[in-house]
Amino acid sequence: MKFDLLESPILTEQEKSNKKKSIREMIIAALGSPLSPEIVNDFKERGVGSELADEEFNVLFAMIMGQAQHAAYKGNTHAFKELLEYLKDDEKDNIGKLYELPATILGKEYVDVHRSILAHEYSEYIFKGGRLALKSSSIALFIVEIIKQNPKFHALAVRPFENTLRDSVYAQFMWAISEIDDTANWKFTTSPMQCEYLPTGQKIYLRGADDPGKIKSIKPPFGHIAVLWFEELDQFRGEEQIRDVTQSAIRGGDVGYVFKSFNPPRSRSSWANRYASSGKPNMLVHHSTYLDVPRNWIGRFALDEAELLKELNEKAYRHEYLGEPVGDGANVFENVVLREITDDEIAHFSQQYFGQDWGWFPDPNVLIVNNFDANRRVLHIYDEISGNKQSNETWAERIKKYIMYQITADSAEQKTIADMRTMGYSMQGAIKGPGSVAYSMKWLASLTEIVIDPVRCPGAAKEFMNYEHDKTKDGEIISTYPDKDNHRIDAVRYALERIWRKSGM
Repeated sequence: MKFDLLESPILTEQEKSNKKKSIREMIIAALGSPLSPEIVNDFKERGVGSELADEEFNVLFAMIMGQAQHAAYKGNTHAFKELLEYLKDDEKDNIGKLYELPATILGKEYVDVHRSILAHEYSEYIFKGGRLALKSSSIALFIVEIIKQNPKFHALAVRPFENTLRDSVYAQFMWAISEIDDTANWKFTTSPMQCEYLPTGQKIYLRGADDPGKIKSIKPPFGHIAVLWFEELDQFRGEEQIRDVTQSAIRGGDVGYVFKSFNPPRSRSSWANRYASSGKPNMLVHHSTYLDVPRNWIGRFALDEAELLKELNEKAYRHEYLGEPVGDGANVFENVVLREITDDEIAHFSQQYFGQDWGWFPDPNVLIVNNFDANRRVLHIYDEISGNKQSNETWAERIKKYIMYQITADSAEQKTIADMRTMGYSMQGAIKGPGSVAYSMKWLASLTEIVIDPVRCPGAAKEFMNYEHDKTKDGEIISTYPDKDNHRIDAVRYALERIWRKSGM
């Protein structure tokens, strides 16, 4: 696109600069709402074109609007590219200086890494750490900034499963765009799931890695995907899956940014932990925790939750909130998630399972209540009742709110089970049998998640988080399951016996 009025030898450099500014503003406005009947009035109200004579304004308006019409309504990608080329050429390839995140919006731990991203010092940025550390929020802001700075760039955010996108990365982008007061310039859709920057037509695509075809089929209308974000890195199947997605997504262009974020798994031997510590060239690893975040950004309730876990289980606190891989490979359950399970969630649970382990002193009597989602392979543990030196009558009274439910109990106490049945309980003994402990333990460890509410079930949270394989005197791990500090675990195994037995016993 040629603007001959800028070539006049009688124009001063300042006049040329002012007219270039008007042209730029007209192009950006046109790309956002081509041929809108109110666009001329909008220009005048904002002072766009104030440096131009009426005749010049009319000529420019006709040229730019015509170009925008061809781009937006007739699918003329060449016309669109010409408009973008002018924007880029006008800034001498420094369009990135047009927008930068305000410093007040970033946590202090992200200021230096933000500078590094702006300078493109690395092509890959790993963000790891504990909960509430602003990892995802910061990455969403960085990606929005990169899009606004580079009119030919598109972005792709990927999670392991598509059905988790809407409430995670999609919501993060909506928050980030709202936080910089830019919502009016974006269009959000869920089918397909994407965020479109209206002034240029750039897109942030959101896809699940469980459907590779949807990633390979992405065809940006111009430019290329230059920004890629893997959220919850540790939940992907490994480096090979990451490479497959990367190769499918980033095609064309010489510049690329890859962001990867995750909460480190407990085991240091986890592939994601090993990858982050690999010292890979051209990769920056950034670790953060909630302790680096202004208190008022987190809120009193979340801070209290962190402190409560620290008091109940320091090892779990170090893992969940400080992002430390506290395990050495001996942990039996690497899939435990400690969080609040709300009354609303419980009201919607459809499959409840009840398990009873017997004890007296020091071993306790324990009843555990669970919900198992077979489709997602997620177990929720949301109630426990425990006590020492409990007579059968006392115990029956304590657990009476569950008298109408079927309870599977440790079959070693047949007389106690008979007493409970006499008092109205639908209670049966667990089948157990050779190999049942090892099989049920492996089955539990294979689940996608074991979600435990640490307030409702502090004993279960402690047992599942700390339960480890035995070791030799030299520290070598033995693949056996010690019969100690596992009363809640046993109750869970009994409760779900009819489920895991169907899986292969």
